[in-house]
Amino acid sequence: MLKSRNFWCTERRWKSGKTRWSIQQRRKTNIDRALENFDDFYGSVFGLRWKNMRIALLTEHKYIAMVNNFGDTEKTCSQLEMDGAINIKSLVQLVKERLDGESLLENNPSSYNMEDKLEVIARRQEEREIRSIYPEATTEQELPQHLQYKTSDNTESKRPPTSTLNETPKSSMGHALETDVCLDERRIIDPEIGTDGLYEFVPATKIKGMEDWIPESDYYRYYQTTTDFPLKIEPELDFSYPENLALYTYEIGNCSEFRPPRKCLTGVLSHYLMDGASILPPLFLDIRPGDRVLDACAAPGGKSLLMLQTLYPSQLVCNDLVESRVNRIRKVMKEYLFDYHERWEGRRLVLNQCDARKLDEYGTFDKVLVDVPCTTDRHSLMENDNNIFKPTRIKERLRIPELQAAILANCLRLLKPGGNLIYSTCSLSPIQNDGVVHMAMQKVFNDFGLTFTIKDLSSLIHLFSDIYRFERPKGLKYGQMVIPYLPANFGPMYFSKITRDQ
Repeated sequence: MLKSRNFWCTERRWKSGKTRWSIQQRRKTNIDRALENFDDFYGSVFGLRWKNMRIALLTEHKYIAMVNNFGDTEKTCSQLEMDGAINIKSLVQLVKERLDGESLLENNPSSYNMEDKLEVIARRQEEREIRSIYPEATTEQELPQHLQYKTSDNTESKRPPTSTLNETPKSSMGHALETDVCLDERRIIDPEIGTDGLYEFVPATKIKGMEDWIPESDYYRYYQTTTDFPLKIEPELDFSYPENLALYTYEIGNCSEFRPPRKCLTGVLSHYLMDGASILPPLFLDIRPGDRVLDACAAPGGKSLLMLQTLYPSQLVCNDLVESRVNRIRKVMKEYLFDYHERWEGRRLVLNQCDARKLDEYGTFDKVLVDVPCTTDRHSLMENDNNIFKPTRIKERLRIPELQAAILANCLRLLKPGGNLIYSTCSLSPIQNDGVVHMAMQKVFNDFGLTFTIKDLSSLIHLFSDIYRFERPKGLKYGQMVIPYLPANFGPMYFSKITRDQ
């Protein structure tokens, strides 16, 4: 006969610290750091709505299925419809009919309070940084008003104002953090002990290890809305759904999973699964038959494949920085394009390895998609590997808006007059979204005299209102954004449409 025993679990304690015994704490992960950062930043930006977004981001996201036109198209569509999936084209058509005769345009407010909100966040972050450097200070009089930096001519200056591409923040140049030297007269050396102790109190002019330090508060100052360049925003009213494109999704609240892709008779895979919000940037790019198109940051290749599935581009150039990422694009294309080597690569499809900031085919593309590297919010909260919030990647993360604006500024120059560009990120950050669009347009006008028009997509996103939850244009000036929402857990995805003036 077996006897039951009661087991008591107690927390294991370890010798450490001033109290000798302390509870062993769980090591903080990169996901923990990301969540802590988002709670502080996005909680301030979105307020009470952040709670729902947070839950959705921490939950597995929904996919859409893109049917491969080079496989068994009709058979694949029938199988997906039997599984309960709905063709997005039919959903868009239903919304069009429902809104027929009605005005789709919303009143887009001309004033935005996002700049003031981010200024408060930046000021709060700066205070945290100052207190971390001066931990013993207890009153405001004991704290410096600003962190001091040493410039190249050995003169001290306060932190630079809001950074632009033309004026890189001095903090990002790796200058050492300077502190005012103040001798403490209360530290009296006892002669009986000797004078050796004097060497322990030699005043320091630099903090060891801070030579390459970047204050995080500078990140928030990349956002600005004061306009010193010609800015025109006009509504975009025309949208045509590609005739040959078949995309399938499940209705809001239905979390069913798609069946995995299968091999077709032609040897290619039947359908491609991707985050549902990722289809919007290439759709709103509005590719027309015969267009020469650039995907500037193309890996892993889903958006590029979608543009090819429309059968419209005369040539699609897929570019990325690293060879491994270009090979990843090639792998996707081989799996989904029939007779890949004979009909596609080098002809209608060109794979290119280059820094998007250095592409130089200026004025040659009808359409450009710029899906830039970003904090990839959902990935940062789901994966510890390759996480941008890893401690060793702090400098890289804080310089993301600078990188994004440089890529966008160069890609704007690649457009033909009258050509369209879509800038997109998978981040909720207003700095990486509207802030970067503003910086890039300012840069291109100041350096090259080029002007652009922002296409307001507020009316067109209504066509997808039965699929996605959109951020209303309260704090959005240049684009639109799909926000994570548990019944329709897509995104986040920000996108802005820009047209080069003639």
